[in-house]
Amino acid sequence: MDCQACREGTALPFDFTMAFQPIVDVGAGTVFAYEALVRGPAGEGAGAILARVDAANRYAFDQACRVKAIELAASLGLVQTGARLSINFLPAAIYRPEHCLRATFKASRAVGLPLDRLMFEATENEPVHDADHLLAVFREYRRHGFLSAIDDFGAGYAGLSLLAKFQPDVLKIDVELTRDVHVRPVSRTIIAAILQVCRTLGITVVAEGVETLEELATLRDLGITLIQGYLFGRPAFEALPKPLGL
Repeated sequence: MDCQACREGTALPFDFTMAFQPIVDVGAGTVFAYEALVRGPAGEGAGAILARVDAANRYAFDQACRVKAIELAASLGLVQTGARLSINFLPAAIYRPEHCLRATFKASRAVGLPLDRLMFEATENEPVHDADHLLAVFREYRRHGFLSAIDDFGAGYAGLSLLAKFQPDVLKIDVELTRDVHVRPVSRTIIAAILQVCRTLGITVVAEGVETLEELATLRDLGITLIQGYLFGRPAFEALPKPLGL
């Protein structure tokens, strides 16, 4: 049933669009990636849209999100920037990854966006009911040249157990660890330990939720150069914002 819904292009009973937030490489002074974030057609927050996603439309919604993010980002000039495009995905909405990627391939080819500039993020805030399925999805993505990322690391369900089974290309440290890190020695110790593990495993680290120069300075001292947060820019509705301070 799920694959048939994808093949038939089941229409969604609601409309949506995207906002984009930069992930900045503060060492190089460039944009590493733009993360696509779901929004309502009038700028409503993601929650208003996600509340309408259910078992009947989850597969169609996941496919539509990928296509919307790729087509909109390309129309805004992403291909010319050299930055990556980061897309959140719902692991439970991928029935057979080798088949569910067809729409992604088609959209990428149509706009001239190389597959190795696509990054797919799985949030750690959702329970991993089928770890083997998630790992199969990640491996299929890697086989096609996509970057894979674990989002919100340190605040969710999987943690180190997931990392032990699969090493993503990118790990994004959750805002609960980065917030006020300059005055929280325990957070600094935990982040330093995560960084050591990631260096050993060859995983790139992004710090999320950075809002102040003090947080930025501490994270840079720890060795993190990829930063996402309001300090460099809020999500911009249907736009690729130039990061502040670059």
